[in-house]
Amino acid sequence: MKLGIYSFGDRAPDPRTGEQPSVAQTLANTLERIKLADELGLGFYGLGEHHLDQYAISNPGTVLAAAASVTSQITLSSAVTVLSTEDPVRLYQQFTTLDQLSHGRAELLAGRGSFTESFPLFGNDLGDYDELFEEKLALLLHIDREDPLTWSGKFRPPLENARILPRPYGEHLRISVGTGGNPESSIRAGLLGLPVVYAVIGGRPERFAPLVDLYRQAGEAGEQQDLHVTMGAIGFIAEKSQDAKETFYPYWLETMKYGARARGWAIPTRAEYDGYTRDANALFVGSPQEIAERLIAVGKLTGADRYAMQMDWSGVPHAEVMRAIELLGTEVLPLVEKEF
Repeated sequence: MKLGIYSFGDRAPDPRTGEQPSVAQTLANTLERIKLADELGLGFYGLGEHHLDQYAISNPGTVLAAAASVTSQITLSSAVTVLSTEDPVRLYQQFTTLDQLSHGRAELLAGRGSFTESFPLFGNDLGDYDELFEEKLALLLHIDREDPLTWSGKFRPPLENARILPRPYGEHLRISVGTGGNPESSIRAGLLGLPVVYAVIGGRPERFAPLVDLYRQAGEAGEQQDLHVTMGAIGFIAEKSQDAKETFYPYWLETMKYGARARGWAIPTRAEYDGYTRDANALFVGSPQEIAERLIAVGKLTGADRYAMQMDWSGVPHAEVMRAIELLGTEVLPLVEKEF
């Protein structure tokens, strides 16, 4: 099981100091983190797309292209690209360009996204939420599998004997599907034979095991061979378990407060946070040994091929994120590799 990291380029005001890092500094920090992850032998770094002030990354492909110039082996992925509000033709070109730059290390992780600000921004109707994703995913896969391509649909002009260039570095671009737990998404990915990525943003990851089973059952029904599962986790690592919990808490709480304002969540208590982090049962926050044991347990339960951690919620300071990445690569990864 490979280990990796994903990030949204968080740059919210620090809840301890009130300072907000600039976009330029956040992007520079992001590249430094990706370079370190590559040097440590981690297998994946994903960048999410957002169009809000507290995030620095609206175009993951551009930042990943910069990362391609300072890395040599790590997979560079979106996490996710909001496919519903993108043009699949232009998106495919962006990621095949990244694929060529990185010599085949690009991954396009397509999803619906957890926010909807891109819909009005790019002139899309939220009423077409499901139809947009279905059609654009179908077109994206046709572009990858057919050259030249003739195609027509509802949401963009038709294509007639069109060549979409450049082509990938290898035979195909790696296209995967992200989901927050929708059963239909697991079935669709399985039937299509696409890698699936489960974004676990709340609760114990064990609840995703039935969805992984559903994905594999759909893949078998569709006679698909190359099924691949990635699990995502929110968390943080420090040498001592309690230090990790204390460091991460104010940043995690800041994200919860934002969610409460935007979506009407109840703001969790410290006691609830302590429950979520106890034995890293829901939030993977703790010592390297603690996190390794949790990754191994869930990895075995789900048969995951890859596990990716998000450790910079609400702008955890750069030095502490770098140290957490270092611990993931130097102490957690060897324990996971030994077990698997």
